[in-house]
Formats: sequence, structure tokens, C-alpha cells
Amino acid sequence: MKCTILHEGKGRMRVHVENVRMTLHRADVLEAYLNHKDAIVHAAVYERTGDVVITYTGKRTAAIAILAGYKFDVAEYDALVTSADSRRLNREYQDKMFDLVAGRCLRKLFLPAPLDAAYTAFRSIRFLWKGVRCVLSRRLEVEVLDALSIGVSLLRGDFGTAGSVMFLLNLGSLLEEWTRKKSLDDLARSMALNVDKVWVRSQGTEVLVPLTKVRSGDEVVVRSGNMIPLDGTVLEGEAMVNQAALTGEAMPVRKAEGSTLYAGTVVEEGECVFIAKAEGGSNRYDKIVAMIEESEKLKSSTENRALVLADKLVPWCLGATVVTYLLTRNATRAISCLMVDFSCALKLSMPLAVLSAMRECGSYHITVKGGKYLEALSQADTIVFDKTGTLTRATPQVVEVVPFSGCNERKVLQLAACLEEHFPHSMANAVVRAAKERGISHEEMHSEVEYIVAHGIASRVGGQRVVIGSHHFVFEDEKCTIPTAEQQKFDALKPAYSHLYMAASGQLVGVICISDPLRPEAAAVLNGLRALGIRNTVMMTGDSERTAAAIAKQVGVDRFFAEVLPEDKANFVQQAKAEGHTVVMIGDGINDSPALSAADIGIAINSGAAIAREIADVTIKADSLEELVALKAIANSLQKRVHANYRFVLTFNSALIALGALGILQPASSAMLHNLSTIGISLKSMTNLLPENKAPQLKA
Repeated sequence: MKCTILHEGKGRMRVHVENVRMTLHRADVLEAYLNHKDAIVHAAVYERTGDVVITYTGKRTAAIAILAGYKFDVAEYDALVTSADSRRLNREYQDKMFDLVAGRCLRKLFLPAPLDAAYTAFRSIRFLWKGVRCVLSRRLEVEVLDALSIGVSLLRGDFGTAGSVMFLLNLGSLLEEWTRKKSLDDLARSMALNVDKVWVRSQGTEVLVPLTKVRSGDEVVVRSGNMIPLDGTVLEGEAMVNQAALTGEAMPVRKAEGSTLYAGTVVEEGECVFIAKAEGGSNRYDKIVAMIEESEKLKSSTENRALVLADKLVPWCLGATVVTYLLTRNATRAISCLMVDFSCALKLSMPLAVLSAMRECGSYHITVKGGKYLEALSQADTIVFDKTGTLTRATPQVVEVVPFSGCNERKVLQLAACLEEHFPHSMANAVVRAAKERGISHEEMHSEVEYIVAHGIASRVGGQRVVIGSHHFVFEDEKCTIPTAEQQKFDALKPAYSHLYMAASGQLVGVICISDPLRPEAAAVLNGLRALGIRNTVMMTGDSERTAAAIAKQVGVDRFFAEVLPEDKANFVQQAKAEGHTVVMIGDGINDSPALSAADIGIAINSGAAIAREIADVTIKADSLEELVALKAIANSLQKRVHANYRFVLTFNSALIALGALGILQPASSAMLHNLSTIGISLKSMTNLLPENKAPQLKA
């Protein structure tokens, strides 16, 4: 790609693409390509000007090389685009907004009054018919008020007021539709499939290949905790698949030979090989959009209450109009009351406030899957943390490999990496990374891999059963033994580290010691959450009592539980809910999934297991827990804004009705003030809840 540097600063560059017509699709693909590069922190492509703005890390020459090496219209890059709708959506509504405002101005400036009146009368038919249809259906809703306001204005010959009312109604409807669709698109793309590489079976072995290289007909292998990257048909094996995100089914579904698998669902138990039906997994986005549109997940009870209240207030508005006319016998005063209703502001500002809050969460790398979770989070008083990968770093390090039974360190790490690379967990990633850093090749030596949730992995190598996992799994469940001559070496293992035990044919062959340092911001985050209303902080871990106690003391949690299983976490969450607490659960592993499902709000670290992200109601970036404080602050501020909106709408519109009944405000003035207040409160609802897009300052 040929481009010219327009200007640049430290770590930031703006370039103009030369000799290429930048279509919406090309802009989408280029932006997705750049954002998939590790050296690029963020990239934005502006299709109207053909400019690209990138923020990068590392050397300037590396960023330039990425730009220079890009080629347009390469089919392989199309799979990187989650959705091609975002730019089209913005362009469509920008054009609609321009047409609406420009059309209104041009008619006022150049259209003769008789023609303008005829045009207004013609446009009113749609609003009048909606009102009539509500009456025929015996429903007294806001459409009736709109129809009466417009109809009475037309009968009085006040075409200007009728036109203004219709213009503002159309403008408000367009703003709401645009904001809702944009928020839905942002939400769906953040929930969409995020799988870079998959295991493909080829010539009797498994090969890790980029998703973009997978073709229809390839045999793809998925195991416990893996997300299914493409639609396909099971060729062999059996698995229990969580399809809740697409179908709403609470229980996992059994998939055997011949069953259909859907992109974006997650394997809870078992493993299978399936034949891919599509390339790139793009069908995932469309399914998520359909799922969100067909469900009520986006709507919080706050939004639903606003909609119900808006309709309930319609009879009161009509009643005020009738009473005013009966007391004053003045049609003008009655019409002034009729021009004001509560529903416009309530129905517009509340959804916009919720959706804008969800968008603001996105600026902090937080994905919220529905407005109701923000509402629940504002009421939360208890938070439960998993330890590994949550309170501790998401990238633990292997610090020592202790061999037993005559094995050497290299052999232990090689076999451990071979087993662990199939399962996305921070501990497993640490083992695989350590083998890679030491130049240890770990080709597929095993014949099968079985993952036992919260315990470990079992396989067969050279006819021997090999297991790796927790102390409980290896020594209690599998009944493995420690060589008598090496008991002293085993007892001397450093308790400060987390341990992965590996055994072959029932005998210990190695222990991998892993350093899992506490996140430096953890203690400050807990203090920040307490300041925002969290009263109970709990840590739960499968580690030993001694390790858990040390971490709990450092981070300052109120309670901790050690050596727990997945069902223990879920049981604690359910018990806390039964006691009347609103519970937040945060974790990153397969073993956290039951508790994430049981909690009022489940929060997953986005670098963790796919099933945790899929089940969770909220996902946060792995870089820092400070996003939790921002999330809680946004949720609390959203509820304050919602209550403020209620007070303003009810007070201001009641005042307009009273002023109209007293004859102080004319109908046109009432309509103008009412509609201007509706637009004003809606625009206010779309502003950021946290000042200057900054999270609250944390104190250790």
C-alpha cells in the first residue's frame, strides 16, 4: 500500500492512502487488518478522506513496514472483518439526518405557504393513522396524544405547529433508532467470535493454523473450554456444547456424530472433530445480532418501567386537557395542555442513557452484554474473585522444573507443554510459553487428551497413562505415588509457588513451580470498589490454605476460601444470593463457569477461557482490574442519571401543562418547549457518565 505521512508524533501517525478509492468495505478490511497486528495499539480508517490514523508501540520502521506491506482486495483479509455494517450504518443515518434537517430548512425558506400546508397535511396522515389504530385497538398510548396534537393543530389551521411537532417526533425517533442500532452493532461485534488459531487434523496429526486459513471441508478439533470457530458437522467424538448465547438454552446440548455445530458456541465437556462448513466464521456476527434483537437482553427494568410509565401517563394528559376546557371553556388553553406529554422524553432518554453507558464501558475495554447488568451492578454489594489470572497476573511464569523418577527437566517440560497447549488457561499458557522460551519442541506425542475440569489433564504416551494437574487430582483421584527415595526432595518444594504435578504410570515424574504474582493494583481496586458500595469482598481458589492466606492478606479481602472446586464457588454464590445479596463473580477459567452463571453479574477476563467469556454477562480486558472500578462507577452514575431524568421529565412537563392551563403559554410555545426539552435531555443522556473519560482515582 502506497501512502503519504501527513503528520506524526511519538507513537502516533496519520497517513493518506494514495491511488486507491477507499470504499466502505476496503476501509473495514484495512482497519481490521491493522488492529490485528501486535505492533499496532489502535488504528482508525476514515473512508471519506482516505486517511489512516495509527497508534503503535515499538519502532517506527515496524509500523511503516506494516502499512507498506498491506495489499487491498486480498480475499484472505476479508475474514478479519467481524461486520461490514458499522460504516454503512453510520453513513446511512448521517444521510437520513441530513435529509431530514435540510428538507425542513428548504421547505421553510422556499416552499410557498399553501404548498407547505398541503405537504404538512399529507405528512400528518401517518401520525393520525397510528392514533386511530390505537383507539380502535382500545389502547390509550402516546400515539393517541401525538395524533390529537397534530390533528387539532391542523383543524385550527396552525400548520406551522403541526409541522414542528412532526419534525421533532421524526428527529427524536431517528436519533433513538441510530443510537440503538449503533450500540447493538458495537455490542454484537465485541461479543463476536475472537479466535485467531484453531487445531486442524491433517494426515493423522493436529496442526495449529490461523482461522483465516481454514477452508470448507477441513477437519477441526475442539476440546473442553474451546469455542467452536465455524459452523460444521460432527465427524467423530462426543461433546456437551453450551449454546446459551445463540439459543438461550440453559443446559448444554449433547453433540455426537452427524450433529450440527454452530460458530460461537462453547464445548463444556468432551471433545470432537467436525467438518467445517464455512470459512472465517463471519456467520457468527449475524447470529448474535439476531439473538440480541429477538431478546429483551438489552432492556433493563429501568427502561421497561419508563415505557410503562409513559403509557400510563397518557390518560392523565388527556384528563388535564378535558378538565382545562371544562373549567375555562378556552380551546387554546386546552390545546396547550394537549401539546405536552411525558412519553417522548421518557421513551427516548431512558434507552439512550442505558445504551450510551454501555458504549462508554466499551471505551474502557469493557463489554456489557445488556443494560440490565449495569442496573444489577449498581445494586451489587458482594463481589467474589477467583485468584489465578484474576487477582494475580494473567501471565504467570514457570520459575522451576523439579524432575522425579529419573526424568530430566527438559523431558518433564516437553511432555507438560504437549498436553497443556490444548487448553486455554493462564497456567497452561505459562507452561507452553516456558517450553518455547527454552527452545523445547513438543510435537504431538500423545494419542488422546482428556480434560477434567478444575483438576487436570490425562493422556496416553507410549502406552502409559500420563496425568498433570493439582495435588488433589494427581495424588488423591489418580492415586499416584512419590518415589520413596525422593520424598525429601518433594517435601522441600517451595510453598511460595503454585505447583503443577505430573505423573506417568502412577508415579510422580515432575513438579512445575509457577510464580503467580499479585496484581499491583489489586488492593487499590478493592478499596475503590468499597468506596462505590461493595461491602463484601471474597476470594476463592483451588490453591492450598497457606498460599491463599498469603494472597488474601496482601490484597485485603474480607473472606477467602482455599482448595475449592467449581461447585463450591457456585454454591457460595447461590447461598449469598439467597441471603439477599446482589453478587458479582469475576473469573477467567473453565472452572469459574458455574459460578459465573449463578451470579447476578458474571464478569470474565477476556484473555481467559472461551466458555467463561461466553457465559459471563460482562468481559473486561486483562491488562488491569482498574476497569472494575470504572464499571461500577458507570453503573452507579447511570442510576443517578436515570433518577434525575425521571425528576426532570415529570417536573418540567407538569409545569408546562400548568402554564398552558393558566393561559401563560400558547400551544406553539408549549409544543416548542416540550420538544426542545425532550431533545435536550436526550442529548444529555448520551454524554459520558465519568468526567473526561477517566476512571476514579485509586488509592492503595
